[in-house]
Amino acid sequence: MKYALLIAYDGTNYGGWQIQQNAVTVQEKLTCALERVLGFTVNVTASGRTDSGVHAAAQVCHFEADCTIPPERMADAVNVYLPDDIRVLQSAGAPENFDAVKSAKKKTYCYRVYLSKRTNPLKDRYAVNIKFDIDFEKLYKAAKIFEGEHDFKAYCASGSQVKTTVRTIYSVEVKTADFRGSGDVEIYVTGNGFLYNMVRTLAGTMLDFAAGRLTETDLYNSLEKCDRNSVGKTMPPQGLTLESVDYGIKLF
Repeated sequence: MKYALLIAYDGTNYGGWQIQQNAVTVQEKLTCALERVLGFTVNVTASGRTDSGVHAAAQVCHFEADCTIPPERMADAVNVYLPDDIRVLQSAGAPENFDAVKSAKKKTYCYRVYLSKRTNPLKDRYAVNIKFDIDFEKLYKAAKIFEGEHDFKAYCASGSQVKTTVRTIYSVEVKTADFRGSGDVEIYVTGNGFLYNMVRTLAGTMLDFAAGRLTETDLYNSLEKCDRNSVGKTMPPQGLTLESVDYGIKLF
């Protein structure tokens, strides 16, 4: 049987999703928990590899196992053996042709910052403090520039090995708690796929543009000429959360 899991995790203490030699990862913890439940090891595949320190509100993964545990009960069984900062929110049986990676149609990430002259310990775990002023109208303008199909090569971290750097961004939405320039800012990005560090660099570019550090010409050059010198800084990982994965079908 093929199982699908909906998982939330705080990425602070982990070296990302994927199992690796020199860091504790979310995939490692989940695989170990499943082994204790099932009595044997399974290969767990997630919709994408979140980086070290990045969070997930709704990561989706799948695995195959020949066992008698009903799909809807798997979540409770696995949670017994997971640390408090990783939780299976829902579990279900998945179609035989379902693949957490290949079947994904859209993904939505959110990058969170808060505008304040001083840091707030209640926010710093899931958002990044911004001390400089930003122009919200420019922030909204930048969001529209990034929508559509573009070559995001300039937004991909060096060393990444992908066949193409062209991606389609369906929407970039900016939500703010205070239009006067203080409070929380959330940048939601929905696309058909993302490059390594793409959303964090895109968020940094939008914020630098809104702060007057980059021009509108810079933004267009970053997309049309793939000019790395025209993009902003890559923002820290703790502000990024995988919000949802859309498969075009109801899984949970």
